[in-house]
Amino acid sequence: MVISLDQFGNLGAYLELFVLKKIGSGVISYFSAVPYLLGYIGRTFVSSTAFIRRVKAARKVIIMQLLFTFIEALPIIAVLSVSLGSAIYIIGYSFLLSIGQASLIYNLLALIVIRELGPLLVAFVVTARSATAIATELGGMVTSHQIESFVSCGIDPIAYLVVPRFLGVSLSVFFLNLYFSFCGILGPAIISQFVSPLASYGYFENLLKSVSIFTIITSMIKSLVFGMVISITATYYGFNVERASTEIPIAGIQAVSKSFVGIIIADVLIIVLSSL
Repeated sequence: MVISLDQFGNLGAYLELFVLKKIGSGVISYFSAVPYLLGYIGRTFVSSTAFIRRVKAARKVIIMQLLFTFIEALPIIAVLSVSLGSAIYIIGYSFLLSIGQASLIYNLLALIVIRELGPLLVAFVVTARSATAIATELGGMVTSHQIESFVSCGIDPIAYLVVPRFLGVSLSVFFLNLYFSFCGILGPAIISQFVSPLASYGYFENLLKSVSIFTIITSMIKSLVFGMVISITATYYGFNVERASTEIPIAGIQAVSKSFVGIIIADVLIIVLSSL
């Protein structure tokens, strides 16, 4: 079968129109969900303020969320923080010593481990461990009609299911970030005793001089924002599952990928705002 130039041109125009139509429909559907997402975030924040006073039964959920997200993540966070902190200290000290700026290693540790690397890596670990689990769990509850049962009994799913996970994940990321920073600055002090004892002289004194209040506050703000992004994204896509059980793994994948994107965007925004 031979295709003429006119037919080929018409086919190309059709494909171009089809691609533009798909892109346009995707953009429209994306922005059409923005009002719902903003309302969902608002409901979550409002329900969080009344969580302790009104929803006693959900306290067990937040305790289990803290156990899974915070307690069980402590070993992997310790290994990551000690390994990366020690590597940054040893490699950075050798390089800075070669150019006569060895004292800057403490500023480097404070900037990378406490302010930048800690919140970001903790958020990535929590996303990989918890975002999929939360989205899958809520998606399974949707397909099994448990959410409809809550609504029919007069129980608000946002207050009972979303808020405990929102608070649990946000608090877990916050405390895991503090734990990461502690291990990340303690690890190099111990490792350097075996690798380069002279380099560890006055380690904590010099480090405390290099860590500013601004660095600590920025790190805390990042961890709280990242935790909110992870929990809201995971619960949002968990509730977006409709009827088929095959949508549950898709919701888990979307929760992880969109959480990563949200974390990176939030990180860039905080860096830009903090530098103004």
